[in-house]
Amino acid sequence: MSTTRNIDSELKSEEQNSKQENVSVGKSIFVGLQHVLAMDLFIPPIILAGLLSFSVADSALLIQMTFIACGIATLIQAGFAMKLPVMQGPSFVPLSALAAIGTTSGVGAMIGSLIPGALLIALLGRPLKVFSKVVKKFIPPIVAGTVIVVVGISLMPSAINSIYTASGSYNVNMLIAFVTAGVLIVCMYIGEKVKNRFKFVKVASVILALGTGTIVASFFGLVDFSSVQDASWFALPSLFAFGTPTFELDAILIMLAIYFIIVIETTGTWFTVGEVTGEKLDEKRLNGGAFGEGLGCFAGSFFGGTPVTGYSSNAGIIAITGVKSRKPIIAGGLILVLLGMMPKFMNVIASIPAVVINGVFAILCVVIMMNGFKVIKNEPFTERNMIVIGVPIMLALFAVMIPAEIMNSLPNIVTYFVSSGTAVGAIGALLLNVVLPEKSEDSKVAPNGGEIHYATR
Repeated sequence: MSTTRNIDSELKSEEQNSKQENVSVGKSIFVGLQHVLAMDLFIPPIILAGLLSFSVADSALLIQMTFIACGIATLIQAGFAMKLPVMQGPSFVPLSALAAIGTTSGVGAMIGSLIPGALLIALLGRPLKVFSKVVKKFIPPIVAGTVIVVVGISLMPSAINSIYTASGSYNVNMLIAFVTAGVLIVCMYIGEKVKNRFKFVKVASVILALGTGTIVASFFGLVDFSSVQDASWFALPSLFAFGTPTFELDAILIMLAIYFIIVIETTGTWFTVGEVTGEKLDEKRLNGGAFGEGLGCFAGSFFGGTPVTGYSSNAGIIAITGVKSRKPIIAGGLILVLLGMMPKFMNVIASIPAVVINGVFAILCVVIMMNGFKVIKNEPFTERNMIVIGVPIMLALFAVMIPAEIMNSLPNIVTYFVSSGTAVGAIGALLLNVVLPEKSEDSKVAPNGGEIHYATR
């Protein structure tokens, strides 16, 4: 029986590999560009630059370096580390902590705080190979699925609020957002129903939605490409462009703790990608993912960007387009590096109105959330499991909806942790799963009477 399963597993693996080979270069570039457009990854560096009171020139440089860092990290993760279609982008989780370190101890200390934690995460993956054991013990499917749901729910208010507060009148913003989201939904539906002639509609759904939304926004004067004209065509990256790193113990300890929150966040993304691609997260892949995450963050620190993390929004793109190959992700990584050296092209992406981007992003949040529920549905809905699933969602909403005056009154160390609904929800799910005793009826039992475990090699 086990021999038959092994043969079936090998056949499936060969089938998946053949699918990888069937994705053409042109299609990989086209879908990879959609992944880049959906990431909206210039927002975290813009926020960090504002918190650090950077000049316009330094802000532009930080955005450029962030693109390059994320491109390199994506190539590392998808190319040889985890070998899954995972796009790497700047994490929102550490922004407050980085800003606090940068303003109190200097940008050099901020950059220096990124390096030790990145190396530690990489070492836990390879050569120590203990990360997979930690995940299997503390992040079972019920926790991973809950984290995926929390990611979608905690990001959704940000997308919706950005639609309300974007430049332009409320009525105009709602119209543009609804048109953009509507085009995406229609494209998703057509692409799912029509398998042959109009299958390209599903693959191009994000670009079609962004393009349509931008055209509609231009009728209301919300599209400004003046920055594209002023930007140069080519600019080489600079190592440690914002100063030489310095190492301060307090800053390093804060970032070590935050790195582990980022790892919980990105583990949820890995499970999302595994769910939408049908790939198993075995020990080799989990350890490779930690190695790639740490190595990507380490490489990013040389450019002065924020720590990178797997982007769940790109799992939504995979689910929408149905393209599960790593090739478009690798193409997306190369595009990010090239865009990082082409300020003019970066400004084209940055000129897409925020209301258009968030119209697409809101739908992607729904896709992410529903993929989380697909993982959770395999778990028995006992009282204990409902608490493990429901309370973290509530905690994430508490963090997302906390008033600014309350947030500002909290101690800095507390603010670092509660500034991210994803982090709060992830930690809540992790702790509840460990603290609440598990009974036999709380676990999914396989037909042979044994518990369902992660695949191992």
